[in-house]
Amino acid sequence: MRDPGDELRELEQNGLLRTLRRLDSPQQAKIDLAGTGICLNFSSNDYLGLAHSEELREIYGANVQKYGAGSGASRLVCGTMAQHLELEEALASLKRSEAALSFTSGFATATSVIPALCGRDDIVILDKLCHASLIDGARLSGAVMRVFPHNDVEKLKSHLEWAEKKTGTDGRILVVTESVFSMDGDLAPLQDIAELKSKYGALLLLDEAHAFGVLGPQGRGLAAGMELESQIDFQMGTFSKAVGLSGGYICASRSFVDLLINRARGFIYSTAPAPALAATLREALDLVSGPNGDERRAWLRQRIRQMDEDAESAIIPFIIGENEAALAASESLLEKGFLVPAIRYPTVPRGTARLRVTLSAAHTKENVTALQKALPSA
Repeated sequence: MRDPGDELRELEQNGLLRTLRRLDSPQQAKIDLAGTGICLNFSSNDYLGLAHSEELREIYGANVQKYGAGSGASRLVCGTMAQHLELEEALASLKRSEAALSFTSGFATATSVIPALCGRDDIVILDKLCHASLIDGARLSGAVMRVFPHNDVEKLKSHLEWAEKKTGTDGRILVVTESVFSMDGDLAPLQDIAELKSKYGALLLLDEAHAFGVLGPQGRGLAAGMELESQIDFQMGTFSKAVGLSGGYICASRSFVDLLINRARGFIYSTAPAPALAATLREALDLVSGPNGDERRAWLRQRIRQMDEDAESAIIPFIIGENEAALAASESLLEKGFLVPAIRYPTVPRGTARLRVTLSAAHTKENVTALQKALPSA
């Protein structure tokens, strides 16, 4: 039997050992990192700076008092409360969709939805850089998997031509991609992908995790920004990034959402999210899509332009190459008072270890200037 100690030593030798960092402060732009002290946080996905905002803290506290701390059961037993339904109705309206369904996390959404939609007689086609949750969901489905090189629409077209011939009359073809790719910060060629999926009779699942709240009118995402919402069969996303809370969601037609209620195992067999959280999420949608959200997005765009005029999102990678070099660069920045994580395999391909800078509306111009001076390339 394998000794876990041996496995841990091997990870350490390869520069792949990971440990947990303890924060002794709330999630915000300036944090108290145990063993290090106060530092500027350029590692969080809290893009609008809402996680510790006064607005959300007040809303959440009031909702805990009003609705209690727990839901008590899964949604199909007795855990569906008015707050869950009101959240989903508001989300569907915001995303210009017939219906929506919420989950405990973005990961749970992906690993529940894809297996509920596809099986062994179906085909799932994914971008090579799709998030691990999407890959795991495709594997769990038992469907035939095909992967196309990152944003390579010609290879996607080739896969779709093959899939159209391969599937029977009842077979489904599901194309899966992201709006904003989490480790590179670049955008999907969504117009081309939408046209191809329509041409070949496929379905399209778009993960808007890093776009929701950040891109498009009202922060509705890349699909809204490109006026393609009606062409996306499944708009997936998370509440744990720009919205500043936690949970995941899928927006789709009423019939597909009803199917998920009956088949998505991560929904069926999980205790429902706390009603106070659902109620807070409902109010957070108004916050994100309204004037407050517009103001925060404007601040975020200023910081992005300051950091990199060509950046397409709030995620800006600095490719270093080898794991050890990336770790050393990250530790050097930490010594200077900046938390910037080293991202390594298997999160990114071998030989592309990097520093991943994420920007927030909570960062000031001075924060970003200081980081620019501290970065190895500066």
